[in-house]
Amino acid sequence: MPEQSAPKIEFPCDYPIKVMGKAAPGLHSLVMEVMERHAPGFDETAVSIRDSRHGNFQAITVIITATGEAQLTAIFEDLKHNPLVQMVL
Repeated sequence: MPEQSAPKIEFPCDYPIKVMGKAAPGLHSLVMEVMERHAPGFDETAVSIRDSRHGNFQAITVIITATGEAQLTAIFEDLKHNPLVQMVL
């Protein structure tokens, strides 16, 4: 059976990033700062926030115009190094 490789992304493209973390006042600010640093000019009105059933966690989805794999890697690394962030997809 031939080995399948992951589909390649054609840049630039709209790319959703979902950040899940502890529901805390600083989570939204952190996500916005990281996105502005790596994807300046992203549409802040298209950001969606969803609280968990008990309000302990939040999922924040941001759609950026991705310019390359290096940009995405930098965003993921910046977000994952913060203790408020549990997961980045």
